[in-house]
Amino acid sequence: MVVQSMTNTDTVDVLKTAIQCAELARAGSELVRITVNTPEAAAAVPKILAHLHTMGVDVPLIGDFHYNGHRLLADHPECAQGLAKYRINPGNVGHGRKRDEQFAQMIEIACKYDKPVRIGVNWGSLDQDLLARIMDENASRAEPKDATEVMREAMVTSALESAAKAEELGLSGDRIILSCKVSGVQDLIAIYRELSRRSDYPLHLGLTEAGMGSKGIVASTAAMAVLLQEGIGDTIRVSLTPEPGGKRTQEVIVAQEMLQTLGLRAFTPMVAACPGCGRTTSTFFQELAHSIQEHVRSKMPQWRVEYDGVENMTLAIMGCIVNGPGESKHANIGISLPGTGEVPAAPVFEDGSKTVTLRGEHIAEEFTAIVDRYVARNYRRKFAT
Repeated sequence: MVVQSMTNTDTVDVLKTAIQCAELARAGSELVRITVNTPEAAAAVPKILAHLHTMGVDVPLIGDFHYNGHRLLADHPECAQGLAKYRINPGNVGHGRKRDEQFAQMIEIACKYDKPVRIGVNWGSLDQDLLARIMDENASRAEPKDATEVMREAMVTSALESAAKAEELGLSGDRIILSCKVSGVQDLIAIYRELSRRSDYPLHLGLTEAGMGSKGIVASTAAMAVLLQEGIGDTIRVSLTPEPGGKRTQEVIVAQEMLQTLGLRAFTPMVAACPGCGRTTSTFFQELAHSIQEHVRSKMPQWRVEYDGVENMTLAIMGCIVNGPGESKHANIGISLPGTGEVPAAPVFEDGSKTVTLRGEHIAEEFTAIVDRYVARNYRRKFAT
């Protein structure tokens, strides 16, 4: 299961785009999609790749094409060759005979350079001729389907017919990825179940516009977790609208945490922390949980290189005696902080056994040091430094 994200920079701004690609890759995005919408953007692609190479970042770039992709790929062979994958929206490649010709041109270029293609259908830009055909077929039924079912069928049909055309043009089936993106959670689940039932192409999951903040996170998780639990999906993208001034990398973290919480992949040590109650009127356990979470994320680029399996480590930061010792014992390393009115002592547990009790004003610093020592002691070093 691969995590993908997309830049929101102007691709023509080579340096800014390269920097954001690097940020996304370092956050854990294993594929990065960029907009290729103008000749200037197409010409920028090899320059972006050169900057990434200079920065020591090796991440596959996907070109996102709409309307004029056939011309851009033909006129800019360095762009066509440099991109790792093309994304084609069958609703935005042209109309009538031009649609088929321009789609064919893009597939032929993909075959020439041996590039995989994601055929990405979006409800907001669905092929209107195909939709009209599906609606006419539905109207002739003895028992017509409702509008929602017709929309879902049109999405699936667009993806499958486009994939069949691509194969007819010479693109191998194992070089085709499908997506059918909508904004509704139930629509996404129904459409991908049908896609999975009717084909064996790799599937790219994601809501087309998840939204901002907690709404976007909840909607993405609600939709994709159901499908992932059923074994549907090969790539995920969490399309969050960034908060004003927020980081684009948040969508990568959400995607990773979704996969890790479902037990499908591990990316970084997970920190369990109690929500707090009347027994935990101090905010210290919240501050420590946040500090440890940030610490392990900042250390992961180094730890990932030096240690095997550290991403599977679990930590617990608990706020009182009710569940604190028990939860701490279940984690690889945990701390049970004193709640309101409790003895001002914080026992630390490593692999189920109490190893030390911390007291005083430097508990946070001391526990962080214990975590670092635990990693160095318990995870095999990949190579000598």
